[in-house]
Amino acid sequence: MNAIMPTYGRIDVAFVRGEGPWLYDDQGNRYLDALSGLGVIALGHANPAIAKTLAAQSQQLLHTSNLYRIPSQEKLAEKLASLTGMENMFFGNSGAEANECAIKIARLYGHQKGIVEPCIIVADASFHGRTMATLTATGNRKVQAGFEPLVGGFARVPYNDLESIEQIAKQMQNVVAVMVEPIQGEAGIQIPDEKYLIGIREICNAQGWLMILDEVQSGNCRTGAYFCYQHSGIIPDLVTTAKGLGNGVPIGVCLASGDAAQVFGPGNHGSTFGGNPLSCAVALTVLDEFERLDIDKQVTAIGEHMLSQFSQRLGHLNVVREVRGKGLMIGIELERPCTDLVQKALQKGLLINVAADSIIRLLPPLIIDEQQADQICDIVCGLVETL
Repeated sequence: MNAIMPTYGRIDVAFVRGEGPWLYDDQGNRYLDALSGLGVIALGHANPAIAKTLAAQSQQLLHTSNLYRIPSQEKLAEKLASLTGMENMFFGNSGAEANECAIKIARLYGHQKGIVEPCIIVADASFHGRTMATLTATGNRKVQAGFEPLVGGFARVPYNDLESIEQIAKQMQNVVAVMVEPIQGEAGIQIPDEKYLIGIREICNAQGWLMILDEVQSGNCRTGAYFCYQHSGIIPDLVTTAKGLGNGVPIGVCLASGDAAQVFGPGNHGSTFGGNPLSCAVALTVLDEFERLDIDKQVTAIGEHMLSQFSQRLGHLNVVREVRGKGLMIGIELERPCTDLVQKALQKGLLINVAADSIIRLLPPLIIDEQQADQICDIVCGLVETL
C-alpha cells in the first residue's frame, strides 16, 4: 500500500545519493542530472560547503520564529539587497509563498490608494504556483481545472505583448500591478523580446502600477546574472525567488523596492518557518559559493557553449522548431510531442524534462563543466536525431 497521495506521475526510479551533477539510484546506476531538481540544486548534490553549514547550524539553532530578531536573516537580506538593488524583503518557504506575498502587497497597495477591487495583469502560459491565488495567476487552464471558484482580481494578456497591456490601461481603472516571468520556465523556456521588461517598466511608471517579476526559476544566477531582470537594466517593484537560493533547503523570498517596500506593516503577513536560522545560513553559503566560483561567468560561458552545440547539431532538422535559452535555462522545441524522450534519456543515464508536451527543458546544475555539458548535448542530440 502506498500512503502517499497520487498527485505526481512519478518515474519509477529512486535516487539515494548525489555528488555534484550526478545522481545514483538504489540499484547503483549513475545519472547526469540536467534538471537539478527542477532548477533547485544550483551548486550540485551533496555540496561540501552546504553540508558543512547544515551540520554546524543544526548543532546551534534551527528555529526561533519571527517573533524575535534572526541575525542570519538580517545578514541575508542585506546581501540580497546589495546584489539586486532592492530595499527590503519577506522570507517564506517556497516560490508559491513568495508570489502569494507579492500578490498581497499589490492588493494592499491598491486598497491604500482607494481602489476597492484591485486587479493584477498576468500573462498567458505563465506559472506562479499552486496556492489558490497563484494558481489563478497561472496562465494554464489545465492546472486550474477542478479548483473553481478561482480567486478574482486578475486580468490575462498574451505573453510578450506590450500592446495588450496598454489596451488594458485604457479600459480598466482598477489595475494595480503587472506580474510576469522574465523567462517563462514551465511553458518551455519562452524568452520575450529584449524590450519587453523595459516596456512593462515604462507602462507601470506611467500608470502608477507595481511591476512584479517572478524569478523563482530564472533567478539565482540561472541566466548568468543574479536576477534575469538585471540583463535589462531595470528595477522592478517586487521580485520573487526561491529554488536555487537554498540548493534544496526550502526558502522563498519576496523582495521589494520603492513604494512596494513601504506597503506592509506589522500583522499584514507572516510565516512560521520563513527565514529561519537554518534556511538563511544555507542561503548565505549559496551566495558565498556563487561569488567564490564566479558562477555568473561560468553559467554564461557554459550556456553559450551548449546553445551553440544544439543549434549546430539540431537547427537544421525538420523536427526541431527552435533552440532557445539564456544561461543554463535551455529549451528545444520540437514539431511533435516528445514526452517519451524523458524515459529514453533516463535509460541513457540522463535526467531531462519535457514542458508543454513538445519542448525539451534543460536546467542543469550551475557548476557543470564543459565535458559534462557536452555529454548532455550528445545524449539529447542523439535522441532528437532519431525522431
